[in-house]
Amino acid sequence: MTTARPLTRRTLLLASASLAASGLSTLSHASAPWPSKPIRMIVPYPAGGVNDVVARMFGDLMAQSLGQPFVVENKPGAGATIGMAELAKANDAHTFAFGAISPLTLNPYLMPVAYHPLEDIQPVASVMYSPVLVLATTAFAGKTWDDVLAQARTSQGVSVATSGYGTLAHIMVEQLIRAAGGNFVHVPYKGGSQLITDAAGAQFDLLLANPFAPINALIEQGKLRVLATTGPARPASYPQLPTLGELGFDKANLVSMFGFYAPSNTPPEVVERFNQEVQRLLATSDMQQRLRKLDNTPHPMSVEDFTAAIRRDYALNGVLIEKAGIKAQ
Repeated sequence: MTTARPLTRRTLLLASASLAASGLSTLSHASAPWPSKPIRMIVPYPAGGVNDVVARMFGDLMAQSLGQPFVVENKPGAGATIGMAELAKANDAHTFAFGAISPLTLNPYLMPVAYHPLEDIQPVASVMYSPVLVLATTAFAGKTWDDVLAQARTSQGVSVATSGYGTLAHIMVEQLIRAAGGNFVHVPYKGGSQLITDAAGAQFDLLLANPFAPINALIEQGKLRVLATTGPARPASYPQLPTLGELGFDKANLVSMFGFYAPSNTPPEVVERFNQEVQRLLATSDMQQRLRKLDNTPHPMSVEDFTAAIRRDYALNGVLIEKAGIKAQ
């Protein structure tokens, strides 16, 4: 049995000092400047690609303004969901990721993922979007989108290749089938290398793809022709070509969006600070030119608007996938 001892003046002073120290410690922790250590940047794609290049561009510039280095970690695989799962587990307010929105808005419907796309990950800052090009190979004799529609209404039909089953381009094909009618045949590939080889060899009529180096090379060689693009406006690279929206196919007028993300437990003030830094850089002509050279259009958004856009796309894709009968593989 423990006997209570009377409180002495010395005990009270020690207790007061302890409480004061505790209060100072808590206050110091709460008001600690951010960032207080290097920032970990997960890129859920291989090194050397556009996502990697853009993440490093922003990291180098933000390191100067924030006073801490950005350490890029490439964690590719499973449609970028491996890297996003790694992001969702972090809890230090110093871990972010950069990439497409599809690991949040599309992939969770098509494969098992180790995170909830709306509950475990916080959208931070939209950076850019990339149009999808409607490309004709030399196997297709037509010159315009009207020629595509005309052939699709014949028994010959139109074969449309994409980089894979369940991709954004696949969703576009399904939307075109519903909007245009006719005989569109989807030809899904598993990745890009064989797709590029077969595009050069005219093994199908059309190809839906984002502009990137191998595609641009085939365009320059005359092995691919751009018939139309997607997006809210005509991209700077193809100002003479209509968007699918202009042609009356709004539901297929989809783009690939890219941005920064954080674990959902990241403090709101940190998320907002990161967003402001990104928007500051996107407002500069230097960053705008660098992104456009990579065939992307700068697309700044507030945290709230970016979050709303991702939630909207997630809900829309769920409906589209169900209607199209696209199954998880």
